[in-house]
Amino acid sequence: MNDTLLWYATRGAGVVSLVLLTGVVVLGIVSVMRWQTASWPRFLTTGFHRNLALTTLIFLEIHVVTAVVDPFTALGWEAALVPFSSPYRRFWLGLGVVGIYLLLAIIVTSLLRPLFGPRIWRAVHWLAYAMWPVALIHSIGTGTDPRFVWMLVIEAICVGSVIAAVAWRVSRGAPPTAWRQLPANAAQVKKWT
Repeated sequence: MNDTLLWYATRGAGVVSLVLLTGVVVLGIVSVMRWQTASWPRFLTTGFHRNLALTTLIFLEIHVVTAVVDPFTALGWEAALVPFSSPYRRFWLGLGVVGIYLLLAIIVTSLLRPLFGPRIWRAVHWLAYAMWPVALIHSIGTGTDPRFVWMLVIEAICVGSVIAAVAWRVSRGAPPTAWRQLPANAAQVKKWT
C-alpha cells in the first residue's frame, strides 16, 4: 500500500468516524427521550443507534490501523494505545486515544449490560457526552483538513446537530423512564404485602 493511499485512508476514516459518532450521540439523545412516530417506531432508533455505534468502531479501527502503519507519522502501536505518548502531535493524538478508550468503555458495558446492571451502564454511557467533544477536538488539532472549507462545514454540521439534539432534549424535560418510578412502585408493592 503506498504512503499517499494510507494518508487518505487515515484522513477519510477519521472524518467518517467523526460523522458517525455524531450520529450515535444524536440518536442516543433521541432514544433516551423515547421519541417515535407512526412511521419510525422507537425500536428502530435504538437498533439504528446500536448498529451505528458498531459501524463507528469499524471506521475508527481503520483510522487507527492506517495511522499506525503510515510511515509519514511513524506512530507505532504505543502511541495508539498509550495516551499522550506520541512524539507526533502528542496532545492531539493523546485526546484521540482517550476518546477511543471512552468509546470502548461505552461499547463493552452496552454489550455486557446484563452483567453491569442499569445504573453502572447508565453512568458509563454518560461518557458519550465527554467522548464526542474529545473526538471533535482531536480531529481539529490533529488533522490537516480543518483549514479546508469542506471540513469546516462537516465539523459545523456535527456541532450543530449535537447542539440541536441537546437543546431539543432540554426543552422536552426529563425523559419518561420506568426506572424513575421504581421507588414509588416498590413502596406500593410493600404496602400491599
